[in-house]
Amino acid sequence: MRDNDPVSIEVNNESGVAVDEAEVAALARSVLDAMRVHQQAELSVVMVDEASIEQLHIQWMDEPGPTDVLSFPMDELRPGKDDEEPEPGLLGDIVLCPQVAQKQARAAGHSFEEELLLLTTHGILHLLGYDHAEPEEEKEMFGLQRKLLLTFLSTRGKV
Repeated sequence: MRDNDPVSIEVNNESGVAVDEAEVAALARSVLDAMRVHQQAELSVVMVDEASIEQLHIQWMDEPGPTDVLSFPMDELRPGKDDEEPEPGLLGDIVLCPQVAQKQARAAGHSFEEELLLLTTHGILHLLGYDHAEPEEEKEMFGLQRKLLLTFLSTRGKV
């Protein structure tokens, strides 16, 4: 992690579900550091209820029903490379639905917190241009998502 990291990560919980917002912000910071995103990038994470995310899902994806996470990239930032300085800018917004995350966590047999952190990581990777529409893209994105999440959880003594 960088010293005196000025990355701006704003977490707002409007969902009505208790969430460890500091842990979500810490994970986001860890992922942004690992992906070499510029120190002055900005990220917003908003948690909303099922009705709100369903409206966004219909409006932006033309798909009915609530979903778990939506990503809204701003400046189309990409992960930094070892041999070049990353670009500053607005990474974008991630919208999460804790109610959907709770259901998915139960179905997957892991904790609500792990599901929410997984979805946050997933959303950040989408903001950085990763996708999972094709099998090879899915393999790359989900592998990276798992690595980033496990690395973070191990630093927290949760693996």
